[in-house]
Amino acid sequence: MEAKELLKFLCEKSGVSGHEQEVSNLIVKAFKDFTNEISTDNLGNVVALKRGAKNSNNIKIMMAAHMDEIGLMVSDIDDNGFVKFTTIGGIDPRTLLAQEVIVHGKKDLFGVIGAKPPHLQDETERETAVKIEDLAIDVGFSKEQLEDLIEIGNTITIKRDFIELQGNWVSGKALDDRAGVVTMYECAKELNYFRHEADVYFVSTVQEEVGVRGATTSTYSINPDIGIAIDVGFGSTPEIPKEYTLDIGKGPGITIGGNIHPKLREKLTEIAKTNNIPHQFEIDPGPTGTDARAMQITRCGVPTLLISLPLRYMHTSIETINIEDIKISAKLLARFISIISQENLEGLLCY
Repeated sequence: MEAKELLKFLCEKSGVSGHEQEVSNLIVKAFKDFTNEISTDNLGNVVALKRGAKNSNNIKIMMAAHMDEIGLMVSDIDDNGFVKFTTIGGIDPRTLLAQEVIVHGKKDLFGVIGAKPPHLQDETERETAVKIEDLAIDVGFSKEQLEDLIEIGNTITIKRDFIELQGNWVSGKALDDRAGVVTMYECAKELNYFRHEADVYFVSTVQEEVGVRGATTSTYSINPDIGIAIDVGFGSTPEIPKEYTLDIGKGPGITIGGNIHPKLREKLTEIAKTNNIPHQFEIDPGPTGTDARAMQITRCGVPTLLISLPLRYMHTSIETINIEDIKISAKLLARFISIISQENLEGLLCY
């Protein structure tokens, strides 16, 4: 399956944090042709293992990209049949006005998030950002009809088809971070061209958007020698200062900061330069807020890297990415993995 096709399948499925089953089933099917073993752990992480050339005592490299997406949850049904909701993960309420949604109850219900007509707004309303508590979903049913179909706690996702823009650009929901999952998939395919010594664990993690929970438990279980997180970074747009962004189409951002092992980052950069692989740098002095954070501080600590895919309009339903950045990132990661051996590991990890 091609990267774009898999990304479309993944992004059009529902997988709000804590409810990732539809997505995980697709991931299992996709990875089974390119890995040796696949399992799903108690929390729901999908772990696909591609064994190295040696038979025992192999180095363990764990790659992680989260499969969950931000979304909404039913909090109430008012007397007129309007569905009130709260958020799961970081959502800007301003992006929700006039959106189409799917309420995942006993059956999926199509609905819309309405907006008060500008004709009826007073000056204060026009100048004030809308709040979640002021929004509601209209599905066209009465309260009595809805009570037989949905209940408090049901999840809600934005209804958004995956679309192709010009060239290799695509847009849709949940590219954060299913683009990272597809990067791992492409890396698994790319590794078929290399004789790698390390066992590689491709982990599609759950519940990243609500506290990097899947990465915490899966890293503890695998106990890798090296951890590599793949997530998204802020793609350049006119309103964001350049120093905070990555240029789309120019390769992944290699993160520099306290969350990142400096010598592994230097080696990754060296490999990119030696192989003429496009790359950029992302500066993040803090804990990064990604699976890399959980990986680094699990057990006695794991030397960790973070690769960021340039993405525009993060945490909206029109996230936008260039497929080439996914493929470039996969090639870089495969080459990095291929050079890791028992002979050079200690030197790479020593400060």
